[in-house]
Amino acid sequence: MTIILPERYHIRHALVQSRVVCITPEEARRQDVRPLRVGILNVMPKAETYEYSLLHPLGRSILQIEPLWLKLTSHHYKSSDRGHILRSYVTFEEAVARVPLDGLVLTGAPVETLPYEEVKYWEELREILVYAREHIVSTLGICWGGLALGELLGLPKHTTARKIFGVFPTRNLERNHRITGETDDVFWVPQSRHAGIADEVLERASEEGKVNLLAHAPETGYTIFESTDHRYLAHLGHPEYEPDRLVFEYARDVQLGRADVQAPVNVDLERPVNRWRSHRNELFSQWIKYLYDSTSL
Repeated sequence: MTIILPERYHIRHALVQSRVVCITPEEARRQDVRPLRVGILNVMPKAETYEYSLLHPLGRSILQIEPLWLKLTSHHYKSSDRGHILRSYVTFEEAVARVPLDGLVLTGAPVETLPYEEVKYWEELREILVYAREHIVSTLGICWGGLALGELLGLPKHTTARKIFGVFPTRNLERNHRITGETDDVFWVPQSRHAGIADEVLERASEEGKVNLLAHAPETGYTIFESTDHRYLAHLGHPEYEPDRLVFEYARDVQLGRADVQAPVNVDLERPVNRWRSHRNELFSQWIKYLYDSTSL
């Protein structure tokens, strides 16, 4: 359970309190173990406040993980701490200049109702994802990040009449899968999105041999799927969220007067509980294991 972070990184203390071992780059070099380099394209609002949500599950791996926060030159990060972005984030080109990435994570973003071509950074992001499919073992897309992977696989998204919002029991469809296989037969998944990919679109793509369908819920559709070459893994939910994030988003949506948003399903707004932590931990740990196994052959 080791993650490599600078000594004064802003959430280092919080990770240590959560039983994640943090070591400095100098300490990592002394251990003489090759860490897995995982690039993270963080396009969430207030990017610095979201970092813990990913570093915590990544840091629970027994392997050394070197996270590289990646910035898009065409994205302005208006809601984020510009100083932090300048200090702690690098461009994709800088990240792969000397040593390849073992894995890539693309986060969600509040742009799911926009056509992809209207997202200001889409062209730059698309080029990175195309490169990743050729040169990086696996790219994990979360929420809108998963929808973006679907777009590159020819799977169009559609906006929903009401926000898919809450925590939903979801069925594991592939018990022999190397990443999701040991997840419970039915597990809980938090969802927070205004868009999805129609079941019939994904089922047709599965019949054509383009994707493997891995998890489904009646209320949310296919939640996890992958390209058949295993390079893209899409999770349309938010397994990395803590319960209070759903409460915060509901309060924000109410304040903004969004008529299409109802209270999150299966969430006690006064005392929210986490029903999906084991799914989150299993997903990230098995994804990291897959990266390791694939790069250590």
